[in-house]
Amino acid sequence: MTHPRNRPTVLLTGFGPFPGVDVNASWIMVQRLAPAVARAFPSYRVEAEQLATEWDSGTAQLIELIEHVRPVVALHFGVSRKATGFVIETRGHNQQSAVEDARGTKPKPNCLISGAPDTLPAQLPAGLIAARLRRRGLPVEISRDAGRYLCNAALYHSLEIARSERWPLRASGFIHLPVSLHPRLHERSSQLTLPQAIEGGLEIIAACLGARPVVRMHFAPMP
Repeated sequence: MTHPRNRPTVLLTGFGPFPGVDVNASWIMVQRLAPAVARAFPSYRVEAEQLATEWDSGTAQLIELIEHVRPVVALHFGVSRKATGFVIETRGHNQQSAVEDARGTKPKPNCLISGAPDTLPAQLPAGLIAARLRRRGLPVEISRDAGRYLCNAALYHSLEIARSERWPLRASGFIHLPVSLHPRLHERSSQLTLPQAIEGGLEIIAACLGARPVVRMHFAPMP
């Protein structure tokens, strides 16, 4: 039997709170998704991490995490007020906006990595993922613009590390979720429930691994 540390790794990340969002549903979802992934894909090791919503420490945390774990699949989740379902981001931009992070820090509006490409394509089968989610009746759209905040920064840094390090990587990308996904927020803009988000997350990972659709699972509602 393969030792757990020798199994290929699926890396999942979500974000913590940031100005205007006291409860970040992306980390709530990732915490529930990780054990479901471990059950559905026992030949893979699963690592889940909450990223600080801070320009400097969050970026350093992500870089260290990816270089240490060297995942075969790296999926990063965040929230967006514009999202009503899954938003599959297909490009990372080498830009950042002067918007405050969780510590009130504003970066200078410039590039994320000097000398790196202006854009990098996400390394995930966006069309296949969208088709598989729609077959399950889950709302999804494909996006070419992840914004210029920390979500885009996480996506771009993840893609740049994978591009420069060149280890065997099947998929790396970013998925936005509705900011109102968590039921404690009592908002109506989300077309997605938390159990559906977990179901869809499993389907996204299955598509990235080239696996068959995952059998529907039942998840307890959030307290």
